[in-house]
Amino acid sequence: MDQETKLKLLRQIIVISSAFCILVAFLLVFNFWQIKSHKPLESKSIEALVQRLADDPKNEELREEIRDFDLLARKAYFTSEWQIKTGTYLLLFGGIVLAIALKMKTDIEATIALPENAPENPLKNRIISHRWLLISGVTVFALALLSSYLTKDFLKNYHPGLLSDAPAGEKSEEIQLISIVDSSAVLEADTAKTDTSKNNPKEVSTLAASQAAKKTTAADFKNNESSFRGYLGQGISYHKNIPTDWDGASGKNIKWKVAVSKPGYNSPVIWGDKIFIAGGDKVSRLVSCYDRNTGRLLWEKEADNIPGSPAAPPKVTDDTGLSAPTMAIDGTNVYAIFATGDIIAFDLDGNRVWAKNLGVPVNHYGHSSSLIYWKGKVIVQYDTSKGGRMLALDAGTGNTVWDIARTNKISWSSPMLLDLNGKMQIITTADPSVAAYDPETGKELWKADVLSGEVAPSAATWNGLVFATNEYAKTVALDAAKNGALVWQSDEYLSEVSSPVAYNGLLFLATSYGVLVCYDAQSGENIWEKQFDKGFYSSPMIAENKVYIIDMDGIMHILKADKSGTIVSEPKLGEPGFALPVFAEGRIYIRGKNSLFCIGR
Repeated sequence: MDQETKLKLLRQIIVISSAFCILVAFLLVFNFWQIKSHKPLESKSIEALVQRLADDPKNEELREEIRDFDLLARKAYFTSEWQIKTGTYLLLFGGIVLAIALKMKTDIEATIALPENAPENPLKNRIISHRWLLISGVTVFALALLSSYLTKDFLKNYHPGLLSDAPAGEKSEEIQLISIVDSSAVLEADTAKTDTSKNNPKEVSTLAASQAAKKTTAADFKNNESSFRGYLGQGISYHKNIPTDWDGASGKNIKWKVAVSKPGYNSPVIWGDKIFIAGGDKVSRLVSCYDRNTGRLLWEKEADNIPGSPAAPPKVTDDTGLSAPTMAIDGTNVYAIFATGDIIAFDLDGNRVWAKNLGVPVNHYGHSSSLIYWKGKVIVQYDTSKGGRMLALDAGTGNTVWDIARTNKISWSSPMLLDLNGKMQIITTADPSVAAYDPETGKELWKADVLSGEVAPSAATWNGLVFATNEYAKTVALDAAKNGALVWQSDEYLSEVSSPVAYNGLLFLATSYGVLVCYDAQSGENIWEKQFDKGFYSSPMIAENKVYIIDMDGIMHILKADKSGTIVSEPKLGEPGFALPVFAEGRIYIRGKNSLFCIGR
């Protein structure tokens, strides 16, 4: 190619790349001006609806309309965020192409002999023209990048306060026991008897170390409900005679019901005859222990006086709150974590064993990753806006066993465990990766970049396959034995919050818009789907070959966990439900919005 042809081609590239950069820069500046002028998460319509709700707080239809506006606002925000990020990269790419083309054109022109009738000082004129071109380009380029950088992250401080029934602090601090047992006197006596942590912390520490030496087996964890989604976090219960018929309003098959002290979205955990929940608000964070047979409150302890804990809790949204993570329990201690970054351990009698702060998580909804226990270690997934992190803490002391940095973005999902050929793996989901870690060392075993967006659903496993899903991404099946190789993928139905569960070659997945779908776990074939009136934040659980999943209205949908998808029953709790059901022999325990229920025939 001769020099004239090269020059012609370079001029065309310069014109095209210049036009491209100007267009992208204009769009970025326009986007900045639009967001600056019209804040995407502040709507007169929502303000009007909120005012109407204040006048009519029991209007559920109005509350649902506000929820819909809230969802639309969040989706619009993330679409805008994606446009800004993509535009910035495109502008950088166009600028690099333009700079390279200009440099090549200048170099070629410098080698071409000047004609005899050339201007008196052509070099000076060329330099001046190039300088002005450069100044103009850099100005537009910098203005666009500055607009991208200055675009405000409205969601970071977004705190709608739309969905709660009462302002923070108006909820009763007193436990109401709806049964024939009066727990007040017993609680006072038990508190005096067991709260020895302040009097003799050394004695409690020694006691905890002694108790930690007791060996627990896999059967112990299968016989109890020790973490989010039960044994290994896989969503499968091993208990029998689970009830399928109840009614919270009339009391049918409700063995007992207690009003919870503090709000929270965590599910109960069970060990032996004790059941535990956590709760929190701006005033305090609590761990509560009940007799699971009678509903009697055995003890309730506050997570306070923790070094590094913030003076005021971080801002969180009402649909996450300060106590979303489910606790973990190992038969010796119960472990709780809150949106403040505080993690605390009590023994099963309510004595404080240890507590520490992991650093206040930068999280615009609130921290919600649940804890899981494995062989003397409490595993913590701690993904924030400042980066990802995985920790293992010694269950007896709280000391760090390992602490590794992750390359992923913020997430709200929880870790689970996969037994692959006798070797345990921690499985996590986040943007952009499904990743596996060695629980002994924290070493990353494999990683697959298959997700995007705000990842809240945790993974599911079956027969060596790992299943992950997220709204605005896809549902994938990965082969853990082949370092996360992709087996199949689908974008048909995607979960926003609810975690999938895999059982007997089937994968069950629920959406926030009310669809429960069943896939063939091996091939990804859609076997059946059911549409319900309300959406799901809770996750499907398997018990006695049935799928149990509670919708946001508190209706439990119970279906056969097979290819027929037959609906067995749809009992009502009588109040909204967001947490997972947990099981014991002949019993099911459900945390509603306001109460903890024990259900049995």
